[in-house]
Amino acid sequence: MSLLDASLVDWSRAQFAMTAMYHWLFVPLTLGLGLIVCIMESLYVKTGNEEWKKATQFWMTLFGVNFAIGVATGIILEFEFGTNWSNYSWFVGDIFGAPLAIEAILAFFMEATFISVMFFGWKKVSKKFHLASTWLTVIGATISALWILVANAWMQYPVGMEFNPDTVRNEMIDFWSILLSPVALNKFFHTVISGWVVGSLFVVGISSWYLLKKRETGFALKSIKVAAIVGLVSTILVAYTGDGSAYHVSQQQPMKLAAMESLYSGQKPTALVPFGILNPAKKSYKDSVDPFLFKIEVPSLLSLLANREMNTFVPGIKDILDGGYITQKGTVALSFDEKHARGKAALKSLEDYQKAVVAKDTAAAKIHKAALKENYAQFGYGYIDRAEMMIPSIPTVYYSFHIMVMLGFYFILLFIVFLWKQKSIEKQKWLLWIGVLSIPLGYVAGQLGWVVAEVGRQPWAIQDVLPLQAAISHISTYSVKITFFLFLILFTALLVAEIRIMLKQIKKGPVAE
Repeated sequence: MSLLDASLVDWSRAQFAMTAMYHWLFVPLTLGLGLIVCIMESLYVKTGNEEWKKATQFWMTLFGVNFAIGVATGIILEFEFGTNWSNYSWFVGDIFGAPLAIEAILAFFMEATFISVMFFGWKKVSKKFHLASTWLTVIGATISALWILVANAWMQYPVGMEFNPDTVRNEMIDFWSILLSPVALNKFFHTVISGWVVGSLFVVGISSWYLLKKRETGFALKSIKVAAIVGLVSTILVAYTGDGSAYHVSQQQPMKLAAMESLYSGQKPTALVPFGILNPAKKSYKDSVDPFLFKIEVPSLLSLLANREMNTFVPGIKDILDGGYITQKGTVALSFDEKHARGKAALKSLEDYQKAVVAKDTAAAKIHKAALKENYAQFGYGYIDRAEMMIPSIPTVYYSFHIMVMLGFYFILLFIVFLWKQKSIEKQKWLLWIGVLSIPLGYVAGQLGWVVAEVGRQPWAIQDVLPLQAAISHISTYSVKITFFLFLILFTALLVAEIRIMLKQIKKGPVAE
């Protein structure tokens, strides 16, 4: 796994980020609309009210358009692990590939089996069987998200594996620790429920547009009621799971938490900054420049959120790189220099082990293998030369995180107001316009969440185990540039096509069967 030039790393990152961001324009709406469609059809089956059937069929049509394009972008995203990140795929393919394989075998076939009944079986099967098919299709899409998020969570918190120096691969030794790791479970619920928020905002916004146009009033009011309830419950749950995510980040990825809060020097206890403006003059973790031009602090709150105790120490960027502080586990934190030295020792032990195996020197091989195992926890640090490389883009992570949190509180307020004004909502034009204009904000919040998750863990492809520059494929930068722009054109065309089709369906409106 030789290191390649920085431009190849940057372009490979850019291509994967672009593909993932386009893909995530489709996934949350699929998850959110899917749940709302299931609820509406359940109400139809329970009440026999044809208005609920009409609403179900309308939102189901938009769900289908979005679902199809989301699948296309997702397939390309998975292929990029083989084309652009082949060293990564080789190094951890035995582990990372398992959840993706299960996703394809279980979830995809589950979706493919029942989605045809969901769309074309209205007159061919009973109401209850059709309802079951709708739920199973949406559950299949959710299970699909589960396995992909398990794979991503493992990259953030690698567990259940053992390094094999003979194959230079990590091998799975505990499937259940990977599936049931607290990071994986929390990420699954947080991400899926955030999709429900996007779906709720979409339904509320489109329904508000109908009310502004004085069209399909009954349909719009029913849709707003269901979506606002789903949205309010979902946003509260997102806040709860978001707190869990931040806690796991503080325990497993302290540098990411420090970037989220622009925390350079830890304190005991540590205050939370719910709002602040960063100081662009802050260039290094070593200088004495204040990282904020302006900030509002809540004393001790970051200590409470990060460690579940008020009077505790939360390390900042300088503390993490310099080491020497006592962690929550009671151990002394290693400095970057110490981790780098151990990483170099691990790489050297691996090289010496391979030479000893070739020379059939069993005794030496055993010694080098033991040394490798002792230092493997810092294996990835052997590829990183400077402490500064460990620091992600502070402004990107900080502002992404805080804007996402502020949007979350805005969504709670928005759904409460829509439910509060339910009886007179047709007269509240200001509120209806806010509903329409809020549709993109759900997507913004979701994208910012992924920026925090992925940019915040740089420079790692796998936390502490494999940095990006050791994970990419041995291909030319030129080929990555070409495919970047080809994918950009393709995904933009798909997005434009989806928007045009959906706008056409929205203008047409719900049509009774």
